[in-house]
Amino acid sequence: MPETTRRREIEDVASSLFRERGYAGTSVRDIARALDIQGASLYAHMTSKEDVLWAIVERMADRFDAAAEAALTDDAPVVGPGSRLAALVAAHVTVVTEDLQRAGVFIGEWRSLDDGHRATIAGRRDAYERRFRAIIEEGVATGSFAAVDPAVAAAVILTALNGIVEWYRPDGRVGPADLAEACADLAVRAVLAVDGPSPSD
Repeated sequence: MPETTRRREIEDVASSLFRERGYAGTSVRDIARALDIQGASLYAHMTSKEDVLWAIVERMADRFDAAAEAALTDDAPVVGPGSRLAALVAAHVTVVTEDLQRAGVFIGEWRSLDDGHRATIAGRRDAYERRFRAIIEEGVATGSFAAVDPAVAAAVILTALNGIVEWYRPDGRVGPADLAEACADLAVRAVLAVDGPSPSD
């Protein structure tokens, strides 16, 4: 469905309501009421509540994938596993802080999708996590990282990063760029070998 201004407004309002009340606790009538339009008019821009959730989740999955790809292919010197893990973490944090509402819906409500869409997102999430796991595996193999379990380490790091949607406040004392840098440094230090290279390597 081509994106329109109204469609974007629907997704904005739905994201806020899904975050506040949960997907199951939000009705089409709630979305229409927040937009001050009739429920019937809403269906001119969406086929169902699930259609809106899918649009939000798919958009965020695309943004996370694009940010991860750019983090590892841009001109920045991301040669060693430490630098590449830091780049991935910073990219993830940046996507989350740029759109806390949609990121929160993606992280917290994707399991509410229908079976087909849920399976699609589960596959994309697994592939995304494998990016982190592969870098940690490399770091362990080369001695840059401690002998951690790459799957566990990747899951712990991503769980911590996804938790940002619950506590981060854009008007707080830490800005998005500083938060991304701090999280990247913490993530690398968590897996760094005691006698390995510095976190920036």
